[in-house]
This record gives sequence, C-alpha cells and structure tokens, in this order.
Amino acid sequence: MIAAGPAGAGRERVLAALLGLDAGMLAGAPGALLVVRHAATATRDAYVPGYRQPHSYRPDLPAVGPALARPPRRVELSLPEPLLKRFVLVDTPDIAALGAAGSGILLDAVGRAGALLFVIAADQSFSAAELTVLSEIAGTPVQVFFAVTPGAGGWAVGEGAAAGQGSGESGGQAVDPVTVTVEAHRAALLAAVPGLAQARWLPMVAGGEADLKRALVGWSAHEGLRRASLEPPELPGTHGRVPVLPEPGEWAEQLDRRTRLAAQRIRQHLALELAKMHLRLVQEIVFGVGCAGLPELLDREMTALSLLATAQCDHDVRELVDDIAGRLFGAPLPEGVHRRIQQAVRWSMTDHTTGQELERALLVTSNAGVTSLSGPEAVDMLSAYPTAARTAVLPPVAVALAGGCWQHWRTPGNNDPSAARAWAQRALREIELELSREIARRFEAIRLSLGTVLSDAAEHGILLA
Repeated sequence: MIAAGPAGAGRERVLAALLGLDAGMLAGAPGALLVVRHAATATRDAYVPGYRQPHSYRPDLPAVGPALARPPRRVELSLPEPLLKRFVLVDTPDIAALGAAGSGILLDAVGRAGALLFVIAADQSFSAAELTVLSEIAGTPVQVFFAVTPGAGGWAVGEGAAAGQGSGESGGQAVDPVTVTVEAHRAALLAAVPGLAQARWLPMVAGGEADLKRALVGWSAHEGLRRASLEPPELPGTHGRVPVLPEPGEWAEQLDRRTRLAAQRIRQHLALELAKMHLRLVQEIVFGVGCAGLPELLDREMTALSLLATAQCDHDVRELVDDIAGRLFGAPLPEGVHRRIQQAVRWSMTDHTTGQELERALLVTSNAGVTSLSGPEAVDMLSAYPTAARTAVLPPVAVALAGGCWQHWRTPGNNDPSAARAWAQRALREIELELSREIARRFEAIRLSLGTVLSDAAEHGILLA
C-alpha cells in the first residue's frame, strides 16, 4: 500500500497511529521512499546507488557505519508489527516536491501496490499536481482511501467548506464540522475526478485509526484472494511436449529483423525522453532548484527513465517471444508455454558473456561521464521501492547519479548556472550513448538466446524446455 499526500497533512502521525508507533520512527531520508515491512527484529536500512549492500540508517544521523556518498533512494524499516504481515507500507515524499518525474514514479508504485492511502488535512485543498495524480489512478483497479486529519484550527468549518454544504444548518440543528469538512473535500475531489466516487473517506477522529485499520485489513484480504485467483496453481502448457508446426516458416530471419527494429524503436524513444528532460533541467536550474538541487532532480529523472526503459524492454521482448515462438508452436502461445520459453531463454543467456553483463547499475559521475557497477545487488540499490520477483527475461534497466555529483554541485564555489547547464547537457549525452549501447546489448542477447532455444526446438520437433 502506498501512502501519499501534501505536506503538513500529518501523514506520519496517521501511519504511526496505524502501526502503534511513535511518529519519529517513520522519519525517512529526504526525497527517499520509506518502505515499512514485517520482520522479527526492528531494523532500518538505506539503499544507496553505488553500493552493493544496504547501510544501517538513523534519521538523526547521516549513517551508522561508513558515511554515505549520496542520499538513498529508499529506506527500509522492518518492524515486528502484525499488520505488516498483510501488506508492505510505502510512504512517499510530498506530492508537491515530486515534480513530473516523481509523479510518474509514484503512479508506477501505486499500480504495482494496488492501494493508495491519501492523507489530507481539513484546512487543505487539492492542488493541481495532486488532482493530476489522482485522475491517473481513477478508473484503474487501485483501491483509494482518503484519510482526513484535523487542520491547524481543528475541525472548524471554513467559508469554502460551508459554502459547499449550503447554509451550514438544517432545521435548527447544528452541523457536525467533521462531516461537513469530509463532504466538502469529497465534493471538491469529485468535481475534478468523478472516477473516484467509490473511494473510502475516513476522518481521523477518536477511533478513526481503528476504522482505517479495519478498512485496510479488509482490502488486503480481498486483494490477496484476487491476486491468488490471477495465478492458478498450474498454467495451461506448463507441462508436456509442445510440437513444432509442420511448416514453421522463416522464423530465424524474422527474429533478426524484429530484434533490430525493437532495439531501434526503444533507443529513439529514450532519445526523445532525454531531449525533453534536458529542457526541464535547464528550466529548473535557472528558475527552480538551482545548482544545489540539480543532483536530486536529475536522479529522480533517471529513476523515471529507468522504469520507462525497463517497461519498454519487457513489453517488446514478450511480443518478440509471442511472435517468433508462435511461428513454431502456433499462436497464441499458452501462458505456460510462454513462461517455459522465457525460462529457457534466461538459462541460455547465462551461457553468454553478453547476458551476464546486463545486470549493471549505470552511474553518472561528477565529470558528466557514466560508469557501471555489476551484479544484481548493485542493481537492487537503485530501486526506489521493492517489487515482486521479476518473471521477465531481462534484468531491469538501472541508472542513477553517483555520490560525487552531490558533493560537486553542493559546493558553494560551483554555484554557476551556466556550468550546470553545460554539465547537464554532457551528462545526458553520455547517458543516451550508454543506454543506446545497453539496449543493443540486451536485444543481441535476446536474439542469440531465443535463437538457440528455438533452433533446438526446430531440430527436435518439440519444445524441450
């Protein structure tokens, strides 16, 4: 479950009351996502790009142990709290601080999670950025819960809320300010995002945390059953021999052509995204965050770019397997057969040096170059939030900024917007070149591995995987 909302809404207090903790326990690193999960022993670890292992982390100290070269992308807090056995809780930065790239990261996290807890105070209103995020969620299977907290003046009814509810009195009866406030918020939201009419609204009054906990437990039970039903115990085609069609056609030539086209299309799309990113960076350097905020801004952009590149690779590889393997075994492929082919391709990739080199974390250095750190542990450090075990053939694309970027641009003597713009342009160019090579390596590995698997099948007349 993802927790989000505006600054000053008391989101930490709501989550702390939900988990029976002191609010200080939920303090995370600025700009990082806080992941709260169940464990027998309480720990707090920071996942920092450029390392292979997480570091013990405390909010009141930069780090326990070696000093961290840069801020973490996520902090994982493990607690022996029974509620966390039902779901993992992810608290996000305030929506106003996320920007366009951060909003995309939030939407991706919400889509994977299945539920959003949006916390807003009684004296706050929905901003344009918040309404944009909520409108993207409306109409999806995501369950949305709104928790309304008291404002600075408690539950007093403001003029806007009173106007939204009419005269404020009916038949001489006093109006409950809590009900008026919640209904005013709901009316304001539905006027902009009518697709969230089924969302639950819970005021954080006495007993409100218990109501919220019951609602979340009910959602988790239903969500668990729903996800279990989506994954049957045995998929069609999981076992047994799959014969090759009598005349499969020229599948090898199609494989070569499709892999080249897929790699070219993704490289072109990423180049366009990087061009748009350059415009955003220049605008923020001159009119927004300045030089000191450049590393955090670019790192968030790299997180969003990594998610985009990973999704595009996964989509194109799946279509490639369905198309080329379908020529041999008949289309559409049963899901079980598709997964068997994917597993065989992954095994084949481990036999090629190209496949082993794909688990790499790409790091932008302070001189606007790109270096890398290999291994799945290094790649995991770049994830902004935990995800389910991947079933895709390729490992995720992972790009981040090295710690030297923070140290360089936060030095007072480097507060030069012209130099920052030139550095950003060089860095984006190097990222484009390295990602282009990375995409080419990935699809070459797919071409070799999928070709090997299908050649074996064609030779024996059946799928042996």
